[in-house]
Amino acid sequence: MGQYVLRRLLQMIPVFLGATLLIFLMVNVMGDPVAGLCGDKACDAATAARLKAEFGLDHPVWQQYLTYMGNVFTGDFGTAFNGQEVTALMAASFPVTARLTLVAIVFEVVLGVTLGVLTGLRRGRPVDTGVLMLSLVVISVPTFVTGLLLQLLLGVQWHWITPSVSMAAPYDELIVPGFVLASVSLAYVTRLTRTSIAENRRADHVRTAVAKGLPRRRVIVRHLLRTSLIPVVTFIGSDIGALMGGAIVTERIFNIHGVGFQLYQGILRQNTQTVVGFVTVLVLVFLAANLLVDLLYAVLDPRIRYA
Repeated sequence: MGQYVLRRLLQMIPVFLGATLLIFLMVNVMGDPVAGLCGDKACDAATAARLKAEFGLDHPVWQQYLTYMGNVFTGDFGTAFNGQEVTALMAASFPVTARLTLVAIVFEVVLGVTLGVLTGLRRGRPVDTGVLMLSLVVISVPTFVTGLLLQLLLGVQWHWITPSVSMAAPYDELIVPGFVLASVSLAYVTRLTRTSIAENRRADHVRTAVAKGLPRRRVIVRHLLRTSLIPVVTFIGSDIGALMGGAIVTERIFNIHGVGFQLYQGILRQNTQTVVGFVTVLVLVFLAANLLVDLLYAVLDPRIRYA
């Protein structure tokens, strides 16, 4: 196991460098950060030259990337164009989005897996058909429609929640935004769990457990559910980074000042340091989540061993 983890960590290095290089090139080549600094009016030549020199934009792109990566390995993600340290913005926004993502993941695991097991064990029955139709509706409706509708009903009409999340963003205020963020993924988890449960019910190890006369609950939890969760864990693991980086719509609707809010502001103002810094951390989140998923495979299925 230790050798496998070390090998995976070494494989992450070129993936991390390649992903950050691609992001850096896309952000720096496709836009003009100086134009964003000057606002609606174009900068004069002297001001543009001074700003480029101040932020290191007068060097070739490859040199900017090497300088940036050298600073990243020392914990320096640069300075935003408004003078704030990017690390300070991260310290304020990542905990908020992490709490929002945690709430969303809880909804995916608890509701998605529960409904998936329920429908998988009752395939073809009315409850199965009803949950499948409901999940299809949830997948079809855009997130911003779900968010605005729940905000209007629960916050404005019925006053069950506050329409706008406070700056502190406690867990109780993140329940509805977390559900909105997880809604589409929750539907996919339900359908994926249902399919996996239905297929593994006919597996040899499950039929053997039934033939031994084991209690039905033990057969489902110990033998059927564990192996059926492998594709679900794969999806949820890859979804963690997607939820953190894709929360722009949800955070805008509920006025949550998290990672999505900072990315939106950075893109809007062409603030390259902010965008590249935040996406670099999200790449690390993706890589760590994928490594954790691979290690969970051996826990869920005893037949899987890593040399």
